[in-house]
Amino acid sequence: MGPYRITYVITDLNTGGVPLHLLRLSTAMLQRGHRPSVVSLAPPGPVTRRLRDAGIDTVDCAARNARDLPAIWRLGQHLRRLRPDLVHSFLFHANVASRLAVPLAGRSISRLICEIQTVEIERRWHLTVEGMLHRLGACVVGNSPSVVEHLRRAAHVTAGRLVCIRGGVDVQGIQNARPADRAALALPEATRVVLWVGRLDAVKGLDELVDAFAIVTRTAEVRLLLVGDGDYEPTVRRRVEGHRLQDRVKLLGRRDDVAALLKIADVFAFPSRTEGLPNALLEAMAAARPIVTTDVPGCRDVITHAVTGVLVPPGDIDALAAAITRLLTDPTGASRLAAAAAHEAVTRFSFCASVDRYERLYRQIFS
Repeated sequence: MGPYRITYVITDLNTGGVPLHLLRLSTAMLQRGHRPSVVSLAPPGPVTRRLRDAGIDTVDCAARNARDLPAIWRLGQHLRRLRPDLVHSFLFHANVASRLAVPLAGRSISRLICEIQTVEIERRWHLTVEGMLHRLGACVVGNSPSVVEHLRRAAHVTAGRLVCIRGGVDVQGIQNARPADRAALALPEATRVVLWVGRLDAVKGLDELVDAFAIVTRTAEVRLLLVGDGDYEPTVRRRVEGHRLQDRVKLLGRRDDVAALLKIADVFAFPSRTEGLPNALLEAMAAARPIVTTDVPGCRDVITHAVTGVLVPPGDIDALAAAITRLLTDPTGASRLAAAAAHEAVTRFSFCASVDRYERLYRQIFS
């Protein structure tokens, strides 16, 4: 097939699951001989530099906020210049803007793919708008069965327009990573480590995680590492201070060595309130870490309770603390779950297989 000129449109390029997924996808398409470019509605973010370093043409629409309507016109101008064979957008605002800008740029709406990577529970009006606009484009992609079902049931997207393409990770690269230097992190050798990775956001269950960790520390010599950044950081710090856990909880900020950090984690805890198909969980599986996560859409698409990890009810602090403690004190059981998770990552969540599926979808649109 191809090669095709593919323009990816995204709301912003701040560090997070979807921008990093876009980075991997566009880089893979470049390596396969296609000509990807990226347009961000928002000004440049941390992922912008990484895209440009990979040789991918990346521009932005300088949108000041979600109500900056001239950014849609600027997106149309970018698309007119780039003349893509295909436009593939990610995240709600980019999807809406692309549906309006593609015709303005003189491109066919039948060559537009819109992708959603979360089960939206907070901004229900997003679902209403998606239901109204979903016919403007070739299809709507969801990255997990839960996302696709939610779009069908809650947004009333026509089933025939929905496509499921599971996300994936570089399993071999994660498995081959060397463990992080514990001394550089001021972690004594005998100290156990609980790790969380993601965007610091209210929906990630960080309040519950800190509360549960306070319970875990009553019986275990353990540290909690929080990797990521976001607007919720001050709230998390206040929660940590409220429990007087400043010496046991480390907010490491955005890191480029997540695979190395995973290698020193005794438990990976991920108590989100909603997800799509979380890359952080897939990476923890690939690294063969014992996992505790919440029984919510997205997470339960990835983890099978008592087989590849432990599922706990969302918001249940006591259950979360008990599950973390159990994995810390039962190394045999924890190792069994971790091994099963690693096998699942290899067989179901290879990023190469995900890219193959995207290429098949692109080919279908052109056929």
